[in-house]
Amino acid sequence: MTDTDSRAHVIELLSDANLCMFTTTSTDGHLIARPMALQETEFDGDLWFFAAADSRKVADIGANPSVGVSFQSGTSWVSISGRASVVRDEAKKKDLWSQGVAAWFQDGPESDGIVLLKVEAEGAEYWSAPGSKVSTLIAYAKSRVTGERPDVGTNETVDLT
Repeated sequence: MTDTDSRAHVIELLSDANLCMFTTTSTDGHLIARPMALQETEFDGDLWFFAAADSRKVADIGANPSVGVSFQSGTSWVSISGRASVVRDEAKKKDLWSQGVAAWFQDGPESDGIVLLKVEAEGAEYWSAPGSKVSTLIAYAKSRVTGERPDVGTNETVDLT
């Protein structure tokens, strides 16, 4: 695949993903992953999330902005590495606000206790299995019988800078 095709494939894979594991490095050096909801925007190299201003992840990003964000959708997985920043922009919060966000943050987008996390993606790696989960299981079973490696699909690394 060309770089343009690989980037387009990452965008396609992310279009179906809305939940992820968001990984930061804690202030004591440990990796901490937690589930987060990606805000619905077309992927242009940035990922957006809401967070409580006093949360551990906000403190982690203040100390070390390098983050990892991983998604799974169907038979595909995407891992994105990037740099996160804390954004306190009321207009952007209002633009991204949804009923799903309101379930977690009852004070509304005007609250100073709510911030946005912006991840500027630097790179991605994806794995796409061919067909469905059933066809993947069949490929594994076939490999056990034939002794050949199963066709588990495509794995690419993509520069997003």
